[in-house]
Amino acid sequence: MSTDELLWSGASAQAAALREGSVTAPELLEAVLARLEAVEPQLNAFRRVDAEGARAAARAAQERLDAGERTPLLGVPVAVKDDADVAGDPTGFGGRAQFPPPAADAAFIARLREAGAVLVGRTNVPERCIWPFTETLTRGATRNPWSLDHTPGGSSGGSGAAVAAGVVGLATASDGGGSIRIPAAFCGLLGHKPTRDLVPLDPVEEVWNGLSVYGALSPTVADTAAFLDVCARDGDPAEGPPAGSYRAAVAADPAPLRIALAWRGPAGPSPIERRRRAAVAQTAERLRSLGHEVVERELPIPPAAVPAFLVRFLRGAADDIATLPHPEWLDRRSRGMWRMGRAIPDGVLERATALHARVARDLLAFFDDVDVVLQPSLVGRPWRIGAFQRRGGLTTTLAVALRLPTLPVWNALGYPATSVPVGLDDERLPMAVQLVAPPGEDRRLLALAAQLERQDPWSARRPTAV
Repeated sequence: MSTDELLWSGASAQAAALREGSVTAPELLEAVLARLEAVEPQLNAFRRVDAEGARAAARAAQERLDAGERTPLLGVPVAVKDDADVAGDPTGFGGRAQFPPPAADAAFIARLREAGAVLVGRTNVPERCIWPFTETLTRGATRNPWSLDHTPGGSSGGSGAAVAAGVVGLATASDGGGSIRIPAAFCGLLGHKPTRDLVPLDPVEEVWNGLSVYGALSPTVADTAAFLDVCARDGDPAEGPPAGSYRAAVAADPAPLRIALAWRGPAGPSPIERRRRAAVAQTAERLRSLGHEVVERELPIPPAAVPAFLVRFLRGAADDIATLPHPEWLDRRSRGMWRMGRAIPDGVLERATALHARVARDLLAFFDDVDVVLQPSLVGRPWRIGAFQRRGGLTTTLAVALRLPTLPVWNALGYPATSVPVGLDDERLPMAVQLVAPPGEDRRLLALAAQLERQDPWSARRPTAV
């Protein structure tokens, strides 16, 4: 495999090439940095690139490889979303840094370093990671490698753009209402939102009142499996892959599953763009052809779960902004979110959280008869750059909610959810479906996604805009 092909192959294939010695960690890194330099002027995916730090890490990783050490990501270049602490680098959250550089890495970043991943730089996010598009006063607009006129999504938009453009084979991400799955859907990537608390949030206890989790964006399922073996609380970072690892789970087809095709979000029916609706139906047929039972069955989630999510989201964003020494540095839209969120009383927040806890518990009975839920993901095309430029916090929130009716509820309930690419629409923009399982069944979701991937290797489709 040529170095160029290796850039597009994903983190797992890169790790295999490094183990086999067909490429060295410094050689792979230089190819990554050259690709980054070539596309970054068009994409604006990175807030900061640490080339010299990455070169030192690649040399150290090669020494470990030469000594016979093996981990799932040893020597693999990885980008880090600008919302997790990296020692010595102020975390920007899409704006001017408001706190000194952290003295230590976030827990899962430390695990990546320990596994020998080579941290290349920090990817752009919307201000305070609030929005599903990545455009800020400080950093400008991050663009989609499939169409430079469109957003790669958010809040993990820079990570999505970097992976989709073949810069890195893995980038960290986070998801508080769709922020992994939106860029995955818009950029043609695998995007898995883990079960709540599967990947540690340390040094913080929770983000946005328990809505947000850490994860990754990747070209293939195997890449995300490698990330979880390194970073998840129940991962297995030993090379093998050993039984019980995420890598082992995705290497074999799952046993026949009972799959519920659920068209509606908790707020009721939503208009779905014609080609995307057809893609969901075609995925259901593909799953049947693979031996799974697929029946149409709607989820028993009450409509009240939607405003309860907004309560937790708005209050969480406001509580975050309230910690800033300079909230006046934020743009008008973010300050509007702060005003709305801080008006929510503690009692309303407590009732919203309690409602979601009850729904999450009651929904387990639904999954007694169902293994996985298949849903539409984003119900329309990626937004164009600047689509929300003159809107305030409330109008933007309401407008974007129409495009993602099935995503945020799973953050509220803490269930794992996976965005799976399912081809291109008539404008050659990526489409996706969402798979959901009960808490703790992340391996089941990834195994099913990998089975779909073997039938339709989506990473072979490459963007043409960069």
